[in-house]
Amino acid sequence: MSEPTEDFAAMFEASLQARRIERGQTIEGRIVAIGAEVAFVDVGGKGEATIDISELKDEEGGLEVAVGDRIHAVVVSTAGGLTLSRKLARGAATQRQLEDAFHSGLPVEGKVEKAVKGGYEVRVARQRAFCPFSQIDIVRTIDPSVHEGQLYEFRIIEYKEGGRNLVVSRRVLLEEQQRADGAAIRESLVVGAVMTGRVASVREFGAFVDLGGGVQGLLHVSEMAWSRVVDPSQVVTPGQEITVKILRVDDDKQKISLGLKQLTDDPWHRVDATYEVGQVRIGRVTRVTDFGAFVELEPGIEGLAHASTFEPAGRSQRWETQVPPGTTAPFEILTIDLEKKRIGLTAVPEGSARAGAVEETQGTGEPQDHAPRDAVAPAEGFGSLADKLRGALTPRQK
Repeated sequence: MSEPTEDFAAMFEASLQARRIERGQTIEGRIVAIGAEVAFVDVGGKGEATIDISELKDEEGGLEVAVGDRIHAVVVSTAGGLTLSRKLARGAATQRQLEDAFHSGLPVEGKVEKAVKGGYEVRVARQRAFCPFSQIDIVRTIDPSVHEGQLYEFRIIEYKEGGRNLVVSRRVLLEEQQRADGAAIRESLVVGAVMTGRVASVREFGAFVDLGGGVQGLLHVSEMAWSRVVDPSQVVTPGQEITVKILRVDDDKQKISLGLKQLTDDPWHRVDATYEVGQVRIGRVTRVTDFGAFVELEPGIEGLAHASTFEPAGRSQRWETQVPPGTTAPFEILTIDLEKKRIGLTAVPEGSARAGAVEETQGTGEPQDHAPRDAVAPAEGFGSLADKLRGALTPRQK
């Protein structure tokens, strides 16, 4: 067959195909142009079909498709050209259209009439359909009545007895939308980005945050605040909307690490200007280990008072009895390591001149919350190791 003959045969077949298109039929086409009110769809014939632009937009009003994309739609009119729709309006769908929608997966509009045993009775066109409880939403519904009277889009998942037995699902459509939203959100996940999410659950090691589209990230307890967090539920609660920063994204493991404290200034940035060796500051013991006591000087700034710096407590008692967690007492700064974020401390004996001076200074309500080293007398009667450490830090006189 010659080339002109082949072209004529193809055109003749396309024209026959165009004439076979009937109202209620589900067809596939390619979008060739998008106007202000309608989009033009090539359905394989000489002419083009049109579809209302509103049916191609998401809930926020953004276009879901672009020129070149293929869509499935139902022919709702053949008068003066083909008019398409991507969903079947409630009350307007025929039995033929419902069957086409079942085979093509096209959404249908339905109204939830009432809750019944095991699910809901849904009115789709002039038909009664059944939607199981598990298929009405992605999340578990505690009160079934919240869906009664609502108009939703469903997908027909069972079509039996000529359409007299319909089973529909709203969940499958929500999951498809969630996956589409999730893909878009994952593309926007870059380290350093700041996003708003909702706390999905709180565990002892942190909280899972829903960033949208079913995408969740982990806000570890260590990233919640600059100060030590013992109970994550005291910082965030399920359902709470929070702003977080993307710290790490592992595409292979599908893991996203989030941070909350990174949205505030690191208090260690002020240490160099605020703290100095020899100062005496009031601190609160947060935890005690075998090697020493951790002391909070301010939220986010902790120092370590090594076990060897405490006075002997006698044979029957260990040094830990002097500083149980929660103890507030004066501590002298022995060392500051900005790079490793470490501060070495030693407890100042109660009743000493240095302890009294810092307590009097803090009692005045002045901004200065420490006793300058040259304003108070040296600690007396303190452990010999602490004295040696202080001596080692003092420049030698030549």
